[in-house]
Amino acid sequence: MLNKKLALDVINEASLTGADFVEIFYEDTYTAIISVENGKVNNVINGNISGVGLRLLKDNRSVYGSTSDVSRKSLLKLASTLSKSFNGERVLSPVESFTKVKTKERCKVKTHLTDVPKEDIIKLLKETNKDVKDFDPRIVRVTTNLSIEVNSTEIFNSNGKYIPNRKEYGRLALLSIASEGNKMETRFDGPGAQAGWEFFTEKLDLKKLAHENASKLIMMLEAKECPSGKFPVIIGNGWGGVIFHEACGHQLEATSVAKGLSVFSNMKGEKIANDIVSAYDDATIPNEWGTYNIDDEGNVPERNELIKDGVLTGYLVDDFNGRRMGEKGNGACRRQSYKFEPTSRMGNTYIANGKSTKEEIIANTKLALYAVSFNGGSVNPSTGDFNFGCSEAYIVKDGKILEPVRGATLVGNAKDILKHIDMVGNDLAFGQGMCGSSSGSIPVNVGQPTIRIDEIVVGGRGGSIDEF
Repeated sequence: MLNKKLALDVINEASLTGADFVEIFYEDTYTAIISVENGKVNNVINGNISGVGLRLLKDNRSVYGSTSDVSRKSLLKLASTLSKSFNGERVLSPVESFTKVKTKERCKVKTHLTDVPKEDIIKLLKETNKDVKDFDPRIVRVTTNLSIEVNSTEIFNSNGKYIPNRKEYGRLALLSIASEGNKMETRFDGPGAQAGWEFFTEKLDLKKLAHENASKLIMMLEAKECPSGKFPVIIGNGWGGVIFHEACGHQLEATSVAKGLSVFSNMKGEKIANDIVSAYDDATIPNEWGTYNIDDEGNVPERNELIKDGVLTGYLVDDFNGRRMGEKGNGACRRQSYKFEPTSRMGNTYIANGKSTKEEIIANTKLALYAVSFNGGSVNPSTGDFNFGCSEAYIVKDGKILEPVRGATLVGNAKDILKHIDMVGNDLAFGQGMCGSSSGSIPVNVGQPTIRIDEIVVGGRGGSIDEF
């Protein structure tokens, strides 16, 4: 913990030359990774990081510095150095005390991951590893690991607020590789939550997860090459939401919107999607991977409406970029650690449920690609152009799912894809991931129900889709 008297002195030192807001972010984080590869313990790593980030604002200017040395001398020196970025008279009254801000605990934990014996964790990882490896001799490598992060933070600011917070993350990563001849296929599953050991022993069915991982890996290894062309694509629920997250979600963060660098800048109130599309970012859902009690500016998270019935209704706004936009922050400010200046980021971002079932979407499709999950992609933030590779995909013909296909790539544009969603399912699900941006890598949920895009460019080496 950071001494409150020292925090007062640092804030008052930093505000001597005209800063209109000063914020201290103290962090102490424990991390651990236990890894099993092909049945043998590969790594057991743990450690701590701690330090302070100091941010000074003046109008639309920001300066930021950080240090792992939290001594009085170090922090006062950092405050004095940063304050010299501004040249003016003091505008803030000296802070004399802090008022503690109470936060709602959104993520209940029964058994803390740090209390679980390593032998129990290793046993679980080895069993899951073996279940995958024994499925087929063509599976040549299986890695299972459990990552743990316990994050304790304190925010002090020149408004006299003191906000303590604690987060506990656990994630199982299952990576498998299969090989046959000159073909190789990789599959990754990574369920996680802000929860305790009970998530892995009670909520997750690890036998089922292992079987799906192995069986779908082999299925894709044996699959034909995907056809290419421009045709309808059905995108699966859960992890399928990564396309909306990457291609559209980042474009709705004030980090880019405030500077006019987003394809959706200055478009609030305009129609950007089909009438059946609504989307939200909700960091208040209990125990979810992208949930938090308080954001990294000390604001309470909200269920932020982004798109309603096809109309752009809101952005994800942090307080600083909100100054440029004339908007108040809406609890969407995050960072990886004290080393990063915070900014607007997603939490649990998703396309909302529609009225169709997955079965109805498939039954009403004459010929299409059904993309269930993805293994990476890229987006140009200034244009919205994207491409994503599919890790699991099938051909749909005459309302039925036919054979799997490998090597599919979806190519499109963020502004166009929303308008081409013509069916939305009612089976919303989430997928866990790590999102990288200017304030580092943070845990996020991507999500959506099953959706259908009436037309998109599909890349593949399997000829024409009419041949299927």
